[in-house]
Amino acid sequence: MKDIYVGLVTGNDNLKSNYFLMKVLLPAGFGDPQPGQFVMVRIVGLKDPFLSRPLSIYSFSRGKAGCIIELLYRVAGRGTGIMAGLIEGSEVEVLGPLGQSYAVDPQKKDIVFIAGGIGVAPLSLLAGYLCQTVCRDASSMTFYLGAQTADEIVGLELLRRYCYRVIVCTDDGSMGEKGQVTGIFKKDMKKFAPADTALYACGPKPMLKALAKMTGGRYMCQVSLEERMACGVGACAGCVTAIKEPAGTTAYKRVCADGPVFDLEKVIWE
Repeated sequence: MKDIYVGLVTGNDNLKSNYFLMKVLLPAGFGDPQPGQFVMVRIVGLKDPFLSRPLSIYSFSRGKAGCIIELLYRVAGRGTGIMAGLIEGSEVEVLGPLGQSYAVDPQKKDIVFIAGGIGVAPLSLLAGYLCQTVCRDASSMTFYLGAQTADEIVGLELLRRYCYRVIVCTDDGSMGEKGQVTGIFKKDMKKFAPADTALYACGPKPMLKALAKMTGGRYMCQVSLEERMACGVGACAGCVTAIKEPAGTTAYKRVCADGPVFDLEKVIWE
């Protein structure tokens, strides 16, 4: 069982629309997160709503006094709405890092990220990890970032530090190319040879389902699933998803403990 750490909020900025970036100072004992992992966050002393909220880790840094995690989140309900009101000096309980991370294949020449909306958060951590730890050159990494409108495009400044090409698209055409992110990527697929390319994606289920149909299992592709979570450690089994087993059978995996990262071709979307 992971430890719960009490963290100090050092910033909680409204970036645009309903998107916020929270910075939390944590004790030195908090482990280094791997790309794709997440934390469960709860406001200290708050009894309603009682459950913690799962948030992807956007960035991480370690110093002499402790470490700082950045959590990029979207206000989607009452819990995250209360969280958006936290001020500097507030305390939060942080459980983590949790879940399974993205796997890295150093043999792949091209890295392609495909994010929809808040899916930019875990993929940004992965892009930074590949640049800083695996020493991938920015020229080998392409990032497709999509959202419904320009008000929902966040994180561009950080992405442009890591990726040579960042392609932005919006459903309404208010920023970048007009169209859904999977459709924009589909037009460029021929540029990326399946044997030489690793795809990493995070976003809403319809986006990932469309990506699965489009790629047809030809690429190494790992996706982070977005699911409602109550405990974050697999105890409640409230976030199960259907996964294909090697023998062709179906298994029900817990997104929080067995994921949130899965191979795209193994996820059963129907």
